[in-house]
Amino acid sequence: MARQKLQRCLSCGSHGLSTTCPDCGESAQAAAPMKWSPEDPQAARRRQRQDVGSEQWLESLPKAIVNTDSEEE
Repeated sequence: MARQKLQRCLSCGSHGLSTTCPDCGESAQAAAPMKWSPEDPQAARRRQRQDVGSEQWLESLPKAIVNTDSEEE
């Protein structure tokens, strides 16, 4: 059973409690993201596993879009 009870179908959007859609039979996934807590006891371990702060990790982050067309005159 999935960690979240409410599931949403990926194709038709129907809701149910199973990982398969009750209407169309396609696969379903959790309807809401997992709960998050600022006191996450595994945060340090997860950051270490993902090598947060390394050059490779920094390069994988999305870049900000810089608007070069300035309409200020």
